[in-house]
Amino acid sequence: MTDAAVRRAGPVDVPAMAAIANAWVDETDWMPRDMPPEGITRFIRDALPEREIWVAGEPVCGYLSLDPVTLRIGALYVRERGRGVGKTLMDRVKDGRDMLWLHTHVPNLDAQRFYRREGFAEVSRHAAEPPETVPEIRMEWRR
Repeated sequence: MTDAAVRRAGPVDVPAMAAIANAWVDETDWMPRDMPPEGITRFIRDALPEREIWVAGEPVCGYLSLDPVTLRIGALYVRERGRGVGKTLMDRVKDGRDMLWLHTHVPNLDAQRFYRREGFAEVSRHAAEPPETVPEIRMEWRR
């Protein structure tokens, strides 16, 4: 999917992004639902003006949310793994930057493998940030 169009997200994309994130929570047995589906929708909508959020595909098949001040990737979700959507989004936010960081969940081994392939390294492990409850790993990427 390397030819997927990547563009800045707008308000019209919020339902698609929330559907992707909610599906991931529902399909992931180790991830408790700490926020109702409408809460995830509201969280994304409220973050839109403050974050740099990128979507891939038409219809939207993945998104990445970046805090442009702290350079923290707050979310990377794709509808189907293994199609290059996550890499396409990651390449977009790496462009022109020298450093990025994120938290991933300790049980999320697939995400950890993906981030390592993308050049991220583990720097610490810690308790989750509420309302989440699953322990997390901080990973950083430097050019």
